[in-house]
Order: sequence, then structure tokens, then C-alpha cells
Amino acid sequence: MEVKRAPIWYSQSVEEKRYHKHKNKTPFQGTEKGILSINTRGVGYFASSSFEEDIEIRENFLKTALNGDEVEVKILPKMPKARQQGEVVQVLKRAKEKFVGIIKKEKGACFFIPDDRRVYRDFVIEKQDSPNGGVKDGVKVLVKLTHWDNSRENPQAKIIEVLGMPGVHNVEMESIVLDKGFDTSFPREVEKEAERIAREMKTQNEAENTSRKDLRNLTIFTIDPADAKDFDDAVSVRELDGELYEIGVHIADVSHYVVEETALNEEAKNRGLSVYLVDRTIPMLPHILSDDLCSLNPNTDKLAFSVLFTMDKNGIVHSQWFGRTIINSKKRFSYEEAQDVIDNGGKFQHELKILNKISKKLREKRFKVGAIDFETQEVRVEIDNAGHPTKIYVKERLDTHKLIEEFMLLANRAVAEFMFEAQKKQGYKIGSVIYRIHDVPDKDKIKNLAIFVRALGHMLSVKNGKISGQDLNALLQQIDGKAEESLIKTAAVRTMAKAVYSTKNIGHYGLAFQYYTHFTSPIRRYPDLLIHRVLGKYLENKNIPLNEYAKYEKIAAYVSGREKEAADAERESIKYKQVEYMQQHIGKIFKGIISGVSEWGLYISEKDTRAEGMVKVRDMNDDYYELNEKTYSLLGKKTGQKYSLGDEVTFRLTGANLERRTLDYVLV
Repeated sequence: MEVKRAPIWYSQSVEEKRYHKHKNKTPFQGTEKGILSINTRGVGYFASSSFEEDIEIRENFLKTALNGDEVEVKILPKMPKARQQGEVVQVLKRAKEKFVGIIKKEKGACFFIPDDRRVYRDFVIEKQDSPNGGVKDGVKVLVKLTHWDNSRENPQAKIIEVLGMPGVHNVEMESIVLDKGFDTSFPREVEKEAERIAREMKTQNEAENTSRKDLRNLTIFTIDPADAKDFDDAVSVRELDGELYEIGVHIADVSHYVVEETALNEEAKNRGLSVYLVDRTIPMLPHILSDDLCSLNPNTDKLAFSVLFTMDKNGIVHSQWFGRTIINSKKRFSYEEAQDVIDNGGKFQHELKILNKISKKLREKRFKVGAIDFETQEVRVEIDNAGHPTKIYVKERLDTHKLIEEFMLLANRAVAEFMFEAQKKQGYKIGSVIYRIHDVPDKDKIKNLAIFVRALGHMLSVKNGKISGQDLNALLQQIDGKAEESLIKTAAVRTMAKAVYSTKNIGHYGLAFQYYTHFTSPIRRYPDLLIHRVLGKYLENKNIPLNEYAKYEKIAAYVSGREKEAADAERESIKYKQVEYMQQHIGKIFKGIISGVSEWGLYISEKDTRAEGMVKVRDMNDDYYELNEKTYSLLGKKTGQKYSLGDEVTFRLTGANLERRTLDYVLV
């Protein structure tokens, strides 16, 4: 077990003394406020508006700040031939106060070692939480940071919950979720409110039927993952005269059940979204709502918010209608079942084929105007009853996945544009519409991407530091099916700005949409629930008060952060299972692709499981290898042997560390 035991008290380092001595001879250079990032070596980085490169903050200058904290940073005097340094003046706001890790007892003291390796200090557990014979040594716990004002002392914390022993499946999965700040259960008050709503609304829905557009006679069905339990969306198709079709996108009307100023709404807002791990879903709403009352389960009357498009076979929209409806899904398809019906026949084949053909036209038009074809590969993990991984593979992307994607994109775009125009009629430049926006890529990142692509033998057209969606798609077509495809796509995705929520509409670069929002998943995303409320008000010609705008912008920023935490949790659960799976195969030989190159070694992604491990330079003893940054490769000085990004290699698995989530490889 790695112990990051900092002394309870330590003296100033040589560097700290040198900086403080030097600073007295240099004019004060001011402070800036922002978010701090800390790496696994305990070094902080701060993005400054005054410097092109992030400011580096060494551990001695972090002054109790932790990763993600909002801080005030002082710019230190620039030292010759050194990166610009900074010093944290004060922590303005903690990013988190709860942490997951392992208890370590030593010489009568009880320490807490965080799972997150970016937390560079161990915590001291308050005495009342560590009596003799109390919590066991080595057990995994959830703690709350209670006190850390002096950077020369270790942080203090108290144990909130004992989770269990490390390595146990349920303990590890729950640890991942809790460490990202998501609760695994609902407060009793929220559960009781959900149960009351479920009881009352089932009888009240009959009265709702008369006030809604009745679409129960339509051929409506859902298409979702085979293991899905909550069904947000359904689709329908009806043939009209004149070679036109009525295409319906029907979304669960969660806003009818989850109303403002309730404990249920506050809980949903705090969670922000549902979290999906390899074996479970941590829902935004209690199961009685997410899996039952709100879910568009088959052969049951359900309340929905629908968008009806009148379209032709080429995907051109002639008219559209928005409104609250009552529907009845005739069939629940998995993606694989629906694909089999399209290919081999079965119930609703005719309807599915119409939708599939039109979705392909919509997709073709999107890419033609510059939408970027980032089809990422989804890693799936199969586990047994004990939670052990039995199979890991890259899931095939079917036409039915793309079919649903296109019609959800169409509905989201249509709703965004409708609300933008409604907002404009009120005379407001910004409003209560939460858009899904995606900014243009940073010029420097685009330049680096072009260099990276050239090193792999391809060309990317860049003009004045900008790249068009069409040029990027041309590159993606060049690399389709080649060994380096996954690497270039990953590098390109990292070049892109992150899609976020905002009340200020700047469009969506990646989708090439001028207007875009999230409307189609209100069971699992809070912004979609808000959009339903706002859309309902606009359809009833109700104005949105100006004082609502600040509230919506705050929610947009908050949920954008929660979205990242949820994605991190999903990735960590997959990574854990990849290491656990590979642990069973130590000594075996595999094939993989070099996915990263650094001065200390090669990162390799295993071909089938995508499990990434490292070949350390010190284990490459057939030659002395040096990093060539221009060609993203390691080059042997004597033999000229070259290992570059994208190369296919054969390697042996020599070690797996579940605690650190690392795999050790050696080249064969």
C-alpha cells in the first residue's frame, strides 16, 4: 500500500526559502482567482489570463489547496530558465469535502490514505472516530474533511461511513461513486415524496387525458440498451398523403411529476444527472419514478412531451408541432432486436425501415454542413454474479444506434430554435433557456493536432489557426479502419472544447448546429427537465421573469461540472474492471496499439479490451531509448529501433495493481 505520509510538521524547503528571499527584491506581481488543478505528483497548475502557459505551484506553495478548489494565487518572481511559479494565497471554495480511501493505523495514530492520488497528503482521523478496537486497519471508508488551516500540519477528518474491505466488487463500485460526490441512496424524505406522487398521480392521470393530445393510436416504440430500465424516449412514424411522413419523438413528461419547490426537485437538481457504472445506475430520480411512473414502459398509457415532424423521404422538415401528449408504446426494442428486425424482418419492420432511411439522410446532411463524425468506441464489461469481469469488448455501433441519435438530435435542435425565437419575442438577449453549447477549438491545440497527425503520416488542413468540420471529416475518412484511427480520434477529441450548458447561445461546433439544447432525457438529466418546464411556459405564452435568468445560468454551470464527475466515475469503473480482468492473465502475450509515448515509457492499449498499460523504458533493455517529441516516438540509439504512436506491438502482461489501477507490460 502506498503511504503518502507527510510529517505532522516540517520546515521550509530550500526552494521555498529561495523564493521568499528572492521575492523581497522583486516588485509584487499581483494575484488572480480561479480553479486549481493538481497532478498525481502533488504539483499544482493554475490557468492565468496573464500567461500563455499554466502557472506551476509546487506542493510547498499549495497552502492547503486541493485539486479543483477555487483559489487566489499570487504570481511569484520569474526565476531564470524556469517555468512561471505561483503561490496559493487562500482557498476561496473547496471543490469537495468528502473523500474515499483506506485506513492505516500506525503507532497509536489513525491515518486516512485517499484513493485519489491527486490528494497529496494523508488525513489524520479525529480520535473519537478511531478508538481501540474500532475501525479496522486497511478498511475502506468515506470521510469528511473537518479542519485544515495550516499547511504544515496534516488535514483532519472524521469517518462518515465504513464501506468495507478493498477489492470487494460492491465496495469498489460504491467507492467510485461516493468519491465523485454522488449519493448512492436517497434521503427518506425524498423517497416518501416519490411514493406519494406515484400513488396520487396514477389516479390523477385520467383527468390529464382530456387536456392532452391523444396519440395512443400511433405506432410508437422505444429502442434502448438491452439492460436499460428507464425509458426516456420513444419514436413513431405515420405515412401521410403526398409522400410525406409524420415522425414523432415522444419524451417522458417528468416535469408533470417533479415540480419546483419540492424535496424531490432539490434532490434531482443536486444530483444533476444519473451516473452509469459497469454494473449499476445511480439514478437522478428514485426508482419508483425513473423505472416506473415516468418511464415509457410498453403497453401502458404514459404522459409525454412530444415533437411531431412532417417530413419527406429526404429528411426535410415541412412543419412541426410541440405539445403535451398521452401515448402508449407498442413495443420495447433493444438496439440489437430492432437491428435484427430491419435486417431480417419482424414486427414493425416497415416502420423501422422508414425511420432508418430518413435518419441516414439527416446524418448525411449534418456531415455535409460540417458536423464532425466522432464515433467513439464504447467499451462494455460483462460480469458474473460476484461482480468479477468475464468479458470486455468494444461494442458494435449499429444503424439503430444512429437512428435514435439522429431523431433525438433533430428534436433537441427544433426545441432550442423554438425557444430561442420565443425568448427573442420577449425582448431578452439572454434567458432561461439552457443551451448545450460547444465552442470552436483553441488555435494552439489545432496547431499541435496538425503536427501530431503529420507525424503519423496524414495531413490536416488548417487555415489561420482554424479547422472546418469538413476538413476534419476528410481526415477521419482517411484513417477509417487503420491502426492509428483510435489514436487520432482521441487526439482530435482532446483538441475540442468541452460541450457545456449555458444560457448564452453560441451554437454547437461539433454538431454544426446554430441552436441546440437537451430535451430528450429528463429522467436522467436535470437540464432536460428544466427545458420541459420552460417549453411548457412558452407554449402557453407565459413570460419568464427576468430574475429567473441568474438561477438558470448557475444551474447550467453546476450541472456541467457534475457531468464531468459522472463521466469520470464511469471511466474509473471501466478501468478498474479492465485491470481486474487482465489480472487473471498475467504472463500471457497480447497484441495492442501504442497509445502514448513519453520519456519514461510506452503506453499500450490492448486490442480487444482496450486495457491500457505501460512498458517502462527501464525494462526496454535491448537498447538505450530516447524520446523524439517531433515524431512522438522512442528511438534506440544503437539499433535505430523506433516505437511510434499507432504502431501495433506484441507484449506480455507482467503485473496488475488494482489499488493504483495500473498494468505493467513488456515488449515481446
